[in-house]
Amino acid sequence: MIKKIQTRRGANLNINGEAEKIILRTPSSKTFALKPDDFFGTFPKLLKKEGQEIKAGEPVFFSKNDPRIKFVSPVSGIIQSIERGPRRKIEKIIIANSLVDDSISHKVDNWEKLNRNELITLLLESGNWPFIHQRPYGTIANPDETPKAIFISAHRTSPLCPDFEFILNKEIKAFQDGILILNKLVDQQVFLGTNASHPGIFNEISDIQNYTVAGPHPAGNISLHIQELAPLNMGERVWTVNPEDVANLGRFAKTGKFSPRRTIAITGNAVEDPKYIITKQGAELQPILDEFKLLYPQNRVINGDLLSGTITHLDGYLGYYNNQISVIPEGNDYRMFGWLPFKDNNILSLSNTSFSRLFKKKGFEVDTNLNGEERAIVVTGEMEKVFPLDVYPMQLLKACMFEDIEKMEALGIYEVVPEDFGLIDYANTSKIEAQEIIRQGIELMINEVG
Repeated sequence: MIKKIQTRRGANLNINGEAEKIILRTPSSKTFALKPDDFFGTFPKLLKKEGQEIKAGEPVFFSKNDPRIKFVSPVSGIIQSIERGPRRKIEKIIIANSLVDDSISHKVDNWEKLNRNELITLLLESGNWPFIHQRPYGTIANPDETPKAIFISAHRTSPLCPDFEFILNKEIKAFQDGILILNKLVDQQVFLGTNASHPGIFNEISDIQNYTVAGPHPAGNISLHIQELAPLNMGERVWTVNPEDVANLGRFAKTGKFSPRRTIAITGNAVEDPKYIITKQGAELQPILDEFKLLYPQNRVINGDLLSGTITHLDGYLGYYNNQISVIPEGNDYRMFGWLPFKDNNILSLSNTSFSRLFKKKGFEVDTNLNGEERAIVVTGEMEKVFPLDVYPMQLLKACMFEDIEKMEALGIYEVVPEDFGLIDYANTSKIEAQEIIRQGIELMINEVG
């Protein structure tokens, strides 16, 4: 172990609905979808038309910014439809599943002997490159650059987060092979973050720089780990990879076929007996959620965790990078005199004007009610209490709102991504959409600075 990263700033939200460590049968999905919005900063150029046949692992579209970066189909079948939004923006490409394993194969017999450039070419051609992201900005990595470091965080702290030790328990060999692939792309060994109290199966992984993480959310966010272990200087890049995608790279090295596997934690207090499901990227959500009993007539389905996930619907599709689906009831009921202190102590709160922290030790029932409306930002220090990075969050948000690029650079826009502000969205009394403000700020930086 090279270092223990520990923080006291943050908060763990005690919410009912954590997934039990049991994997249910894999539900079949008639259609799958690729959504360009899952790939932040990517502008798609289609390679297929409606009605055309496609194999698993065959490119569906590529990035206009770099045509070498291809996005491939998770299954074989037919391009059923291409749905567009305003200004003909491509919102999703729906693929009808043929239920036949007809896959594109690549030659990987001697991948260990490939040099860095040859390995990058193989990952680009096979559609595996989108698994790798870069900082700053959190976009797909630039294959022409050599990163300062590569980070993998196997310990998440977001509400009801999936347990990657459980997910990868039987995939240690694939995970190790994925580590070896990533080590060939960087000048030092990959950084792997694990739970300080229980590293578990990750103790068996070699050829890594292991560090441990302790503390409340967002202690598991990679932005904090990068700031502690490999802080970014001007012009430097750091790459990041999700834990299950490391195993997907390892499976590709063994079979030569693109691996779209996703192990999903179905979580939330609207789900009775939440558990795990194994499926593929872009699967239909309806067949998955049909395996569970939903406890409320009106529910909100979220691709990801409760703080930084995106809203979807029962007839929606799984996000490309998601290992979690959260379901909570819609908050259509409003409390009378909800602003009174020490009232409604059964509601989850970080405020000292509520006794809720003394009760409900087993977890709270939550819904989507904001319990207030958007109001002016007031200097209270509440953002800083839940934000462990060495960045002034309120000042950065204001700089993004005013589109002041020089101040954004000085205040640390290169060191953060929207998910780092998820807890601020929840905790601040201004009810502002901090993550959306940061996302728009990053888009401005990409367009104006690059």
